[in-house]
Amino acid sequence: MNEPFISLCPEITRANALTLMDWLEDEGVTRYLSDSRHVSRFIEQVIGRVQLPILTHLFNQGGRFFMAYDRNDVPVGFVRLVKAGLDCEMVLVIGNRDNWDRKLGASAIREGMKLAFFDMRAEKLIAKIHPDNARSLKAFLRSGFLLESETPATKSFVMNSERYLRLLRESPAAHTSDIFITEIDKARLRSLVELERGSDIFELEHEIERAIVVDPWKVAKEVVTMNSKALLQVDDEEVEVALVYPEDADDSAGKLSVSSGIGTAILGYKEGDAFSWRIPNRTCHIRIDKVLYQPEAAGDFHL
Repeated sequence: MNEPFISLCPEITRANALTLMDWLEDEGVTRYLSDSRHVSRFIEQVIGRVQLPILTHLFNQGGRFFMAYDRNDVPVGFVRLVKAGLDCEMVLVIGNRDNWDRKLGASAIREGMKLAFFDMRAEKLIAKIHPDNARSLKAFLRSGFLLESETPATKSFVMNSERYLRLLRESPAAHTSDIFITEIDKARLRSLVELERGSDIFELEHEIERAIVVDPWKVAKEVVTMNSKALLQVDDEEVEVALVYPEDADDSAGKLSVSSGIGTAILGYKEGDAFSWRIPNRTCHIRIDKVLYQPEAAGDFHL
């Protein structure tokens, strides 16, 4: 699990605001950030007049603001998404120079695209970049963005939803493995996504869309499908779980809803896969040690 990993957290704390202030005092960080002075002044005013520990609602005025964390839950930057109609604009900053050249920018872009297209339902995502900002130019190009227009001061790159979905299947993120889903599970889970209203359901939709679809009779027995039972290593704890639909969930019995954090995380992975996944308050590190039961392998499923 040494590949670049970023999770975007919508909660902005007072400590986050102080960290942002430190980043924005570095001219190297703010060199290509067009509204850095305005942002710095805004944060300073917020810290001075508001004593609340959580400042999320203030940072989300005029857009949505996310702190970017690495797999060790250390804040390394931020992403801002501003939607106007069906278009959404992304602003990305990796705040500490020590984190430059670690490919964290590309990972943050992938997470930002997930939010823009699955959660905010944008049709087009735009990034406006200074022509001399070589790191950002490289990161957005590597993420599949296309140059739409340019002026001496700005290059505008775009990603539309159709291209995003195609690249999601063809170019998986570096920190993830391929996941597999049966045709039957995909149909049922898509219906679930359409009905659910939970704040994190877009994560499940993302996993469904990136998964490789396989025939129920041909799925490998080592893959976690719906109603499978598996032995997991979650951080330093060994747990046995069953992956179930929300109506069958029972945490006390180890029955995890597929729309829950770890439930969504393990869908489609196979024995031996190890990966990081952000749950509400932290990043957890998961390994699929063994699939104990899989309905397809047992012939116990229905069309």
